[in-house]
Amino acid sequence: MSYGNWQSQKPVRLTKREIEVLSLIAQGRSSQQVADTLFVSKRTVDFHLANIYEKLNVNNRVQAFRRAAQLGLIPFEAFFGGSES
Repeated sequence: MSYGNWQSQKPVRLTKREIEVLSLIAQGRSSQQVADTLFVSKRTVDFHLANIYEKLNVNNRVQAFRRAAQLGLIPFEAFFGGSES
């Protein structure tokens, strides 16, 4: 029931694609922009986001970023577009 309970649960595992989606969303991209980048439909991106929310036990993108970063699931640089390309 308490906020700290999520830490005692089994480890969270995101797929490679879920990490890609979350990293792009963390850079401020919309679902449609992520879909265009990954050559998939917006519906597919939304499906991945729903899975991410369920796995992280969150309700929105901001909570997902925070939880994923706390758990070390996405690189911190993803929040700031740390790509050098």
